[in-house]
Amino acid sequence: MTQLVLATEDEGQSRSGAGAKPEIFASVQGEGPSAGMPVAFVRLSRCNLACVWCDTAYTWHFREDERPHRDGVTFERKANQVTLDIADVVQRIAALGQKRLVITGGEPLLQGAGLAELAQALPDMRIEIETNGTVAAPARLDIHVDQYNVSPKLAHSGNPAQLALIAERLDSYALDDRAWFKFVIASPADVDEVLALQRAHAIPPQRIFLMPEGTDSAALRTREEWLVPLCLEHGYRLSDRLHIHLFGDTRGT
Repeated sequence: MTQLVLATEDEGQSRSGAGAKPEIFASVQGEGPSAGMPVAFVRLSRCNLACVWCDTAYTWHFREDERPHRDGVTFERKANQVTLDIADVVQRIAALGQKRLVITGGEPLLQGAGLAELAQALPDMRIEIETNGTVAAPARLDIHVDQYNVSPKLAHSGNPAQLALIAERLDSYALDDRAWFKFVIASPADVDEVLALQRAHAIPPQRIFLMPEGTDSAALRTREEWLVPLCLEHGYRLSDRLHIHLFGDTRGT
């Protein structure tokens, strides 16, 4: 039976992961084109990139992982991962009573085969996938996806460009009307990199969001003060982080 590896809503009650609750919950979408919409969330574990400012490092920065993160914190794998059968995940999602499902991570498309089975078992759900844009969805999954939120990682993420910015994948998403691009911005200079990527891959500017990097309201608002004029100048959209204002930087929100 196919399984999915999920992040946990809280660290397990022991180093074995006993008592860990999978991060499957209902909330409002906090970012991008669906911001404010009521949704069900599923957060998967594992990532092929390592952003130094990642706010879900518990999905990948485990004790044995030597990739850098600015907090210097590592996590016990067994206490922060839980493996569930697809049928169990389907049942938990259905119990939330939502019509739209956001699949996030980590990098969820690393588990594309399992997600294809999940999507097939939820035919009435509108499915939204959040991805770093480096992995292609298998065709069996892609036919069920209503929206991709593609967040390519810029140089300030700490990821080498040859790993984070794969031309074939960016070209493909640029041609897909279901794909929206969401760039995390830490300084005004980062927008120059967005402009270069837009030109190189013919990304329609109306499908580009600039989102401030930050995990508290004060940091987000400070950066939004200079992001708004840049959005006006280049025809981009601004994405806030609604969940941070509402709930803080916490799991399961």
